[in-house]
Amino acid sequence: MPITEPDTTLSPTLKLAFDLLRRPSVTPDDEGCQDIMIERLEALDFHVERLPFGDVDNFWAVRGHHGPVLAFAGHTDVVPSGPPTRWEYPPFEPCIDDHGMLCGRGAADMKGSLAAMVTAVERFVGEHPNHDGRIAFLITSDEEGPAVDGTRAVVEHLREAHDRLDYCIVGEPSSTSRLGDVIKNGRRGSLGGVLHIKGIQGHVAYPHLARNPIHQAMPALDALTNEHWDHGNDFFPATSFQISNVRAGTGATNVIPGEVEVVFNFRFSTEVTHEQLKARTHAILDAHGLEYDLDWTLNGEPFLTAEGALIDAATQGVEAVTGERPALSTSGGTSDGRFIATLGAQVVELGPLNDTIHKVNERVRAADLDELSRIYEATLKALFVESPTRRTERT
Repeated sequence: MPITEPDTTLSPTLKLAFDLLRRPSVTPDDEGCQDIMIERLEALDFHVERLPFGDVDNFWAVRGHHGPVLAFAGHTDVVPSGPPTRWEYPPFEPCIDDHGMLCGRGAADMKGSLAAMVTAVERFVGEHPNHDGRIAFLITSDEEGPAVDGTRAVVEHLREAHDRLDYCIVGEPSSTSRLGDVIKNGRRGSLGGVLHIKGIQGHVAYPHLARNPIHQAMPALDALTNEHWDHGNDFFPATSFQISNVRAGTGATNVIPGEVEVVFNFRFSTEVTHEQLKARTHAILDAHGLEYDLDWTLNGEPFLTAEGALIDAATQGVEAVTGERPALSTSGGTSDGRFIATLGAQVVELGPLNDTIHKVNERVRAADLDELSRIYEATLKALFVESPTRRTERT
């Protein structure tokens, strides 16, 4: 029978995961998830600063007074569940099924990681109450939404306060086939554009009295899709240009439209800047003689954490628990790591399997969360429980 309520057989990590998962914290609502985390952290002598911006709840918590700072970063918000009737189990009534899977919206993305972070720190502080270095939490309820009043705003607050942040582990679900097989050590940048190409509306029977913007757009769009923007590098694939939407026409079959709208996105590597992409795009459009307006949105710069103290520690943590060495990857979409990296911190993403994220029947192997908690704890030990000589060399 599925386990629907925490009992004495469940670990502290799974009990906390149950408490978080039963709260329907769809972006930007937190529904009390952060209160649960804050209560646990304050019991460990964390100094907690609540940072609400707009409709978004955030907090920044720090324990310790000297040395490098390792922050655990994550989000309490989840994407909508969709119709509950499509779920095998209610999306906000967590359970562990007969196959040992923890089921519920947010199990993988990313309340399971949050629970693992908290219990890892509880064990670490219990064993090393006077640890070197500082441990922090940067938590938001605005990762799955606009991402304006969440981590981005907290990072600006930390920048203005001159708060230090050396290392950051983002609990995004990074694993693909087994827990810990992939550590994300960077992400591509994201640059979006909305292009309006202007024509002259008219009757299809009198094309000489009109100017069809769809016909004009096609050669230019073909040139953009076939442009080689860069060749990528050892960590990033070549920059990708993708058209996601094309809109034109009045709905009538006998009217040449007066405008066409094209929505596109670049996922770009560190080999090119967003300003270079903009300039080259405008050059191609201008070369085709188009009359147009183009609005740009920079969703995030690419970031990369090269080999160093954090990757070494996280790799050691995974190997200590799973016996396997993780691969480094920059694949996937954007994450809040793009904001945190601007503080100069080394940033990695390390979390559970990502095969069911944002899907109906989201779930994660319950035992994986206990192992993930031990990985986080082992990473803390690798960074902070060692000789002062090595710490000095790295900071």
